[in-house]
Amino acid sequence: MTDRSAAPSRAAKIVVRGLVKTFTTNGNLVEVIKGLDLEVYSGETLAVVGASGVGKSTLLHILGTLERPTAGQVVWEGEEVFTLDDRSLAAFRNRKIGFVFQFHYLLPEFDALENVMMPALIARLPKSQAQEDAAAILQRVGLKDRLRHRVSTLSGGEQQRVAVARALVLKPEVLLADEPTGNLDPHSGAQIQELLLDLNREQGLTSVIVTHNLDLARALDRRITLVDGKAKIV
Repeated sequence: MTDRSAAPSRAAKIVVRGLVKTFTTNGNLVEVIKGLDLEVYSGETLAVVGASGVGKSTLLHILGTLERPTAGQVVWEGEEVFTLDDRSLAAFRNRKIGFVFQFHYLLPEFDALENVMMPALIARLPKSQAQEDAAAILQRVGLKDRLRHRVSTLSGGEQQRVAVARALVLKPEVLLADEPTGNLDPHSGAQIQELLLDLNREQGLTSVIVTHNLDLARALDRRITLVDGKAKIV
């Protein structure tokens, strides 16, 4: 596989230096990430793979500013994000990042359109604009005939499409996905894979995807394997 990080025209979107993350479990200090260095390049799709428990999701949460590291730097386009206070960090996250998780965390009592509108309403967009933007991205992910269906009535693949639409309704710069095909059958998983790749290209996204799905990992521009708390780049 070609390592697109070598391309001189590829600017770094996120630079990670000396990243350390420790947890205390039953009184014992556990170092999950151990001095990890990484560059994520603007416009690329990057897979993060590795055995269970090696810190893949933890790394994704730190990249997405959901967790603070124990030590090290995470620099977004020259800005060291963890120097920000919690309120500023939340505003940065809401403006820059869309998240897709293995468990979609949709609100089952609401329909697809209402679920996708939610981030826009929280961001204080006018309701009419939120509805227009949500309908447009739902149409793009193939759900124009499901806007008013409660998400509890949708298939697993359709629910994940709603989750992708919700992640992208505010037009983020970066998409972070944690096992986006993990709960899907092979056919639905392949459809979500194709959708994520198409959207990354169409919307000029930078995407980091944690996955056990090797077909998905191979389809991305680069992949890193987490081993003993550090990144091996493929």
